[in-house]
Amino acid sequence: MTWLSVRVRPGAGGAPGHHREAVLAALFAAGSQGVQEEGDALLTHFPETTDPGALRAAIAGADAGAAVDIAPVPDVDWSEAWKTGVRVHRVGALTIVPPWLATDPSIDPAATIVIDPGTAFGTGDHPTTRGVLRLMQHVIRAGDVVADLGAGSAILSIAAARLGASRVAAIELDSDAIGNAEENVWRNRVDSRVSVIEGDAAMLLPLIAPVRVVLANILSSVLVGILPRMAESLTADGRAILSGMLLQERETMLAALASGGWSVEREDTEDLWWSATIARR
Repeated sequence: MTWLSVRVRPGAGGAPGHHREAVLAALFAAGSQGVQEEGDALLTHFPETTDPGALRAAIAGADAGAAVDIAPVPDVDWSEAWKTGVRVHRVGALTIVPPWLATDPSIDPAATIVIDPGTAFGTGDHPTTRGVLRLMQHVIRAGDVVADLGAGSAILSIAAARLGASRVAAIELDSDAIGNAEENVWRNRVDSRVSVIEGDAAMLLPLIAPVRVVLANILSSVLVGILPRMAESLTADGRAILSGMLLQERETMLAALASGGWSVEREDTEDLWWSATIARR
């Protein structure tokens, strides 16, 4: 179906909020299913069969001075079009790509993580994911045993395998994410080293201990609660990489870590987000 794009702006000299509620009401009454605000303009769409003259008249009845732009929008297969917004991420030695870009000849397969952006969190688009990916390249050693808490898409578990980990437990509580994680593990051919486990990380971590590295990209409130379990589950030379924390939470987290007997070895900041590598003192 072809759609009509309708953009309504206040007329010359009109305040941005002047008659806005009336215009919104007129658009919804005409059949709009949703209106987006773009600065002082209102943007919505109608089926191509809609009468533009009737739309203009309805809007004029709400705001006689409004500027109305109506234009056809080509038919788009949104099931495919959304893919144009997914890009390749190069994070240190690692590259994260969606399946449809994985054939790029410039990409080294041995350092590439192919992630299908499904319902699970973790495509490389979020700063917290990239923060862990950067930090783990200073921590993961060949042969390490790793626990990935709140694994989501399993991107961090796959990265750990790419960096040489011999065994990785990708623990995820959300049952809806499990299928996506398993598919990503299989697609990257690390299923012999990465096991996707559904369950609560606080309960499962002690069962798979000892591990040398814990990865945890989850809410700060959850991180604080699980720190004692991490301490009990790490090897003597173990490290934990924490993320999911806002930069404004840094001082609170530092205090919690210090009181729990942890030291911060390395920090990473991107935008509003803070990540850290920690070790037992």
